Amino acid sequence: MTRSYAIGDIHGQLALLQGAHALIEADRRACRDMDAPVVHLGDLVDRGPDSAGVIRFLREGIAGGAPWIVLKGNHDRLFERFVTTPDWRDPRMNAEITYLHPLVGGAATLMSYGLFRPTAFHIKRVREDARAAVPPQDIAFLQDLPLLHQRGEVLFVHAGIRPGIPLEQQQEQDLLWIRDPFLMDTRDHGALVVHGHTAIPAPTHYRNRVNIDSRAGYDGPLTAVVIEGRKIFVLTPAGRVALFPL
Repeated sequence: MTRSYAIGDIHGQLALLQGAHALIEADRRACRDMDAPVVHLGDLVDRGPDSAGVIRFLREGIAGGAPWIVLKGNHDRLFERFVTTPDWRDPRMNAEITYLHPLVGGAATLMSYGLFRPTAFHIKRVREDARAAVPPQDIAFLQDLPLLHQRGEVLFVHAGIRPGIPLEQQQEQDLLWIRDPFLMDTRDHGALVVHGHTAIPAPTHYRNRVNIDSRAGYDGPLTAVVIEGRKIFVLTPAGRVALFPL
């Protein structure tokens, strides 16, 4: 039996991330398995109060040998490109929405690195300040994040996949941003797809996919699950709770 753990979209919520890891460590001890990987589904940054702390926690944990995998989310790419590539614009976003727009939440990320009230009115200066404030190792960490991870019968990805397209032909833009047609597709994708990106009130099993983005970016909880084969259990302070397909 293949066991894996997964954590949904974090969005700068370091305390919630540490709490999720505490639940995972308790489950590890209960099943005497200290080696199963923990897959983080991306969107480490934006909206929450400590994106810098989240990146540092994950980067240092991996450097220290923790069996953690961190996938890239659309917000992670937005942050990295804001700092490194001034002329780049995500094709999914409207021209009037910059990284500092409240809908994106990038200002909170920059404030976690010490910038004072960054606004789009002074975006060139903000980018210069960000380049000076954000450690190069944090940017390199984000740039190197993989887009997906497959283990056993489960495929982990941030947003989802383009239905009917082989994995090797999937496009980065879809893996980071897709909603429909993925969310509306009921066909068997082969592997069970575990994803985030689309915020919902509670983790939900849709038979062919499992969404564990429980709105941590909007003051909701952060979901941690354990996966055994194709069985999903939500981790709580009281232990495992089975997540059954709809």
